[in-house]
This record gives sequence, C-alpha cells and structure tokens, in this order.
Amino acid sequence: MNKLFLSVFPVILLAFTVSGCNSTSGNEGSNLTGDEKSSAKIEFLTKETFKQKVWDYEKNQQTWVYEGKLPAIIDFYADWCRPCRMVAPILDELAEDYKGKVVIYKINTQVEKELAAIFKIQSIPSFLYIPVQGQPQMDKGLKDKAAFEKIIAEVLLKNN
Repeated sequence: MNKLFLSVFPVILLAFTVSGCNSTSGNEGSNLTGDEKSSAKIEFLTKETFKQKVWDYEKNQQTWVYEGKLPAIIDFYADWCRPCRMVAPILDELAEDYKGKVVIYKINTQVEKELAAIFKIQSIPSFLYIPVQGQPQMDKGLKDKAAFEKIIAEVLLKNN
C-alpha cells in the first residue's frame, strides 16, 4: 500500500528543516500511549482516531480525503527525541493561538508504527500540514514558532 500511497499523495518537503532525530534509533522512554494527552489543546492520535479525524486510508486507498473541518498539523514524534521535546511547547502555544482555526495532533511513532510507515517517517520530528482543501505537505526538523506561523499562514490558512 505504501507504493500506491506515494503515487497518489504528493509529499512536498518545505525548506524550513533545521534538525531532527532518526526515528529508527532508540526507543527508550516511550511511555506514552496514543490516548494520553500532554495538553487539553493537542490531541494524540491512534490508528483508529487518525482514520476518523484525518484520513481513512483503508477506505480511500487511492485518494486523499481529509475528514476534518479545520486545517491541521500532525506532529510525528517519539518520547526519546530531544528535538521533539523542544518543539512540544511551541505546538502547545500554537494550539492556543490558533484555537478554532487550526487543529494540532500528535502521533507517537514508537506506538503507532503503522502510521509512521504509511508516511515513511525516517526522521523526527516530522510534520504533516493539512489544508482543508488540497493536498497535505510533509516537512521535518525542529522549527521555531515564527517558522510554524509562516507555514500556517502560507499553507493552512491561505484560502480561508
């Protein structure tokens, strides 16, 4: 399914990459499950909630059909990843700043390995930016708040 997915899902790497962790190294400290939340504003996704809220890739294997009503950012992370821990408070701030305009989700790549494989996550943190209309865009690496705000304005809220 990954080959089919990549043929119909254009992945665009944005030019904001700074640094990241290799998602294949280390799995120590992975204590969070997909249901736990560090913030009331950010939702942790499991395979099932991803299919309900983002994209049911089993039902729509050949086309991207976004299930959400608001643009979204998905943070693919792992607990052991230092850059992932550094970006977490920034995402918490963004969730508050863009409440009602942009939804922020997190996917633990150590727990939700199928989702990480579907998106071919090899470096974390990685981010999926999902506009309401159009194709999502993949990005990776540590960013500051200003970089996220630029992406939100140019990719997620451009047509809203």
